[in-house]
Amino acid sequence: MLKSPRILSGLAVALLLSAGSAAQAANLGFLNDTPATWMKQPDIDSLGRAVRDAMANKQDGETANWSNEGLRNPVNITATITPSKTEKAGDKTCRDSDVVVSAKGQTMTLRPQYCRTGSGAWVYQKKH
Repeated sequence: MLKSPRILSGLAVALLLSAGSAAQAANLGFLNDTPATWMKQPDIDSLGRAVRDAMANKQDGETANWSNEGLRNPVNITATITPSKTEKAGDKTCRDSDVVVSAKGQTMTLRPQYCRTGSGAWVYQKKH
């Protein structure tokens, strides 16, 4: 199984934890209504697949659309996925992307990077 579905799961968990009582205590209530707080695991998994598909099939600057329609979440969540930069070094290819997720009138922009070796699977790259 690929590690790449963690693109949003780590962020979603961090935002969900931040959006709780700790967020209120730290005066971070603005995190309460971010799209990640409305995402359920099937949304996260589906969006992760859509991002990997865009990495494999879209050109830089070409946008793919995603929605959670049919995933049994009453909150409508949409996203645009746009690979923005591709770099090659030997047989390793890395791609940056812009993922704009929207829910309940709020948006958040993620900028994940994926790399692969040869024609292997696209793997999410954690940033330090």
